[in-house]
Amino acid sequence: MKVEKKLLVEKQGREIYEYHIVNDNKLEVKIINLGAIITDILVPDSFGTVENVVVKWKDTLDYIEDGACTGAVVGRTAGRIADGIASIDDKLYRFSQNQGVNTLHGGENGLNKKIWDGFLEDRCDEVSVILETFSEDGENGYPGNVNIRVKYSLNNKNEFKIEYHGLSDKDTLINLTNHSYFNLSGNLKTDILNEKLTIKSSNIAAIREDSAPSGEVISVKDTPFDFEVPKKIGKDIKVNHKQLILGNGYDHPWILDKSEGPDIILEDEISGRKMEVTTDRDAVVIYSTNYPEQQKKLFNGGTLQKNQAICFETQNLPIGKDETFIEGSLVKAGEEYRAVTIFKFIF
Repeated sequence: MKVEKKLLVEKQGREIYEYHIVNDNKLEVKIINLGAIITDILVPDSFGTVENVVVKWKDTLDYIEDGACTGAVVGRTAGRIADGIASIDDKLYRFSQNQGVNTLHGGENGLNKKIWDGFLEDRCDEVSVILETFSEDGENGYPGNVNIRVKYSLNNKNEFKIEYHGLSDKDTLINLTNHSYFNLSGNLKTDILNEKLTIKSSNIAAIREDSAPSGEVISVKDTPFDFEVPKKIGKDIKVNHKQLILGNGYDHPWILDKSEGPDIILEDEISGRKMEVTTDRDAVVIYSTNYPEQQKKLFNGGTLQKNQAICFETQNLPIGKDETFIEGSLVKAGEEYRAVTIFKFIF
């Protein structure tokens, strides 16, 4: 296994570095210190051909202003805060409203726009990149000075682990995730509609017209949201269902059942690649690239198309109407926020 670092680009005094971790099975991950962004997850197929299974922009500078948060760590709170307001210790806070009336992925200047400090760790059982940043009291409306650390690790079991840590000096909200867009076909050769998806979830959190959680919980039984048995993503994505119409596809929090084994499985039959996702969070927001960013060039020279990739934003439930689900984001002063998600690749 190996880990290395190199300077990619310098722009207006901002140095963007790339961190490259590789295991002994030809599985590679590349990360940049802008936004703690994952730019590449290079995975062999069943014939040994190594290809990228995440969306990547051709120009590194395109990540600086990227409303899609491609590959980035987002926060302080992932997903939407309905109406951009929430109460902490009986005090009402108003947060940066960067998607209509809602706060999306932490607000206008979220963690995805910061230059993080990076460190390398090379151990006998895994190689890691540790990235750290700071969010000051009042940033985007959030209380508390918060130190944030994310550790990306890769081992020879083909497990890519993301560990999140946060520590605040005031009671606040923290709910972090990574916003990578996956496509197991390799190098975005096809869309994701024929990839098979399994989600161990009996319920979703419904969304309202602006995609913020409505506060209602809906059973997936007999709906297009039932993936408890593996099925192709495209099988029901165009069904005339109110929630699919509101999201223009899948853009919803699934409440995980937390049973034995992986919480989510994604499979591409042609390439032979499979990804198992296991998390300690209580939900996953799944987004089927319903509104693709088409102004930027992809690494393969094309532009991103609708349903060409899928996000698995493991997190606690985002804050809905009337502060529903807020308990999953509340963190006390001096209490460490911790979260872990593991992506295991089989090929």
